[in-house]
Amino acid sequence: MKKIKLETKKMNIENPEYVYIGDRKVNLEKYIKEHEELKIKANKALNSRDEEKNLKPYQAELIKMQQYLENINKKMIVLFEGRDAAGKGGTIRRVIRYMNEKHYRVVALGKPSDVQKTQWFFQKYIEQLPRGGEVVLFDRSWYNRAMVEPIFGFCSDKEYENFMIGVKTFEQDLVRQDTNLVKLYFSVSKDEQAKRFERRKTDPLRQWKLSEIDVQAQERWDDFTNMKYEMLKNTHASETPWTIIRSDNKYLARLSAMKVILNSIDYDNRDTSLDFTVDPEIVISGAREIELMEKQRIEKGKFTD
Repeated sequence: MKKIKLETKKMNIENPEYVYIGDRKVNLEKYIKEHEELKIKANKALNSRDEEKNLKPYQAELIKMQQYLENINKKMIVLFEGRDAAGKGGTIRRVIRYMNEKHYRVVALGKPSDVQKTQWFFQKYIEQLPRGGEVVLFDRSWYNRAMVEPIFGFCSDKEYENFMIGVKTFEQDLVRQDTNLVKLYFSVSKDEQAKRFERRKTDPLRQWKLSEIDVQAQERWDDFTNMKYEMLKNTHASETPWTIIRSDNKYLARLSAMKVILNSIDYDNRDTSLDFTVDPEIVISGAREIELMEKQRIEKGKFTD
């Protein structure tokens, strides 16, 4: 690396305000700050590269799992739920990165059409269910009706109640008909969500992610927490359990989600040298999350996460 010669030229040697880099006069404080920022960016890029490299053995296992499902003609559904900016989309992209495109689909449904509004609520989702040997990943799912829709008035109280009554039976039917159902809830802290929203506002490559609902997400934080509790309390079951992924650390959330998916099925040729154990600080069962939330409410008078 080329060495940069710094000269103080007729200035206070003890604490110079400016230095010369060659013939260029530079503010020393600004130069040091820029240098430190470059070091931080370089370290972050190296860490990110290492993290992506660490995911690859598990991504290879996902290919094996996909091949196994195809061979036995078994269906798999993975639901990705959680608050806005919780890391669902980034995790989905890592999960499918090397998978065979012919045997998986990512489903992210938009607003219902006028026709869909007249249909049975689950009908539009049934149309997207996997065939034998296929994996379908829902980037938000029918659980929109359990959180986003009632909070923002997109459904009536009766529609919400009907959903909460019917969803467990709907999911149990899927499992009975040989579908492997994995339900993931990505749990991000309020401070981390705020940081991610701020980045979306200032980064032109991420601004498209910012929606009207995002803008209100921080203000409605407690509403989302209350609805999360009701959802877990009423829809977590032994046959169709929820798994909570703490997602403030994106890399650990992505790795953990992969492990949960891989651990959900006993596929062939698993690499036994890999560690498939999940971190209990990152991965929490739905039942445990309910206990933790109820403890918060007793001790502090309300849910705090």
